[in-house]
Parts: sequence; C-alpha cells; structure tokens
Amino acid sequence: MTDTGRPPYPHLYQINVSDGGVPKHPVLEAVIATNGVVGDRQENLKFHGGPDRALCLYSQELIEQLQDEGHAIEAGSSGENLTIAGLDWEKLKPGDQLQVGPEVQVEIMSYTTPCDKNARWFMDGDYKRVSHKKNPGWSRLYAKVLREGLVRPGDAVTVMKGTS
Repeated sequence: MTDTGRPPYPHLYQINVSDGGVPKHPVLEAVIATNGVVGDRQENLKFHGGPDRALCLYSQELIEQLQDEGHAIEAGSSGENLTIAGLDWEKLKPGDQLQVGPEVQVEIMSYTTPCDKNARWFMDGDYKRVSHKKNPGWSRLYAKVLREGLVRPGDAVTVMKGTS
C-alpha cells in the first residue's frame, strides 16, 4: 500500500450501481455481464446502456482533482460503474482494452457526453467540465464487455492498447 492507503498499481477503486439515475452507490463486489453490472440499471436507455455502453468508467484521481477545484463530485456520483485509480486517464482512448481483475476484459468504445443530471455535483452547475470536447482527458468513458466475470475493489487494472 502507498501512503494514500491504495495499492501501488492501477486498480479498481470502487464499483457503483443504482436502480436508475445518479448517484450510483458502492458495492463490495459485482458480476460484470455483457449488458453491464448485474443489479445496475440506467434511467434513460436512449443515452445510456446497450452493448457499446455497458459500463461507464471514471478516474478516482480526476474526481479528487475536481474536488480540489471545489466540486462536490464523489466516486459514483457522476454515474460511473467502475471508478479506477492509478491509470494515466488522459491517454485512454476508444479501442483500448482493459483487463479488470482476473476475469473481466472490456474495450473502451467512446467518450461519454456529460449529462445535466450531474450538474448538482459541479460548481455553478458546470457539468460540462467533464466534456471531452471542452476538456480532453477529463471525460468518463463508455466500455463494451468482452469477457464477463466477478470484480472487487482492489482488483488490478491493466491497459492493453487497441489496434486503432
């Protein structure tokens, strides 16, 4: 462990689920299936969910930087299913694949479009603070599940670059 109490390697910081909407709340473990986290639900399937948006991923370090700026965001509040710590977030892009724990493999499919339901977590309602178009490297990411399995906080996360 490092002085932050976190493993010294990229890892799954928190798993988040809800019965629809935000915030999503932490759970101690979860099964990741091709349609997303078992037990999680999205309120608006026009913009969320489906095979290419099965998981929403975000960076714990970016959440902490946003908190330092005065935003009230926390892990899970912006709707991400998997909060990940220790990755070079701004270098991740569609086509990259991640191994999460011993079983799960996902492929990043797109940057998310910020949702106005997240305005309450941002000073002056500036939820577009996490827009890839406005601030590259700060966006949440949508991922497709390539291999299902069980995940737990602390599981190692490994980046395998895509072919694109």
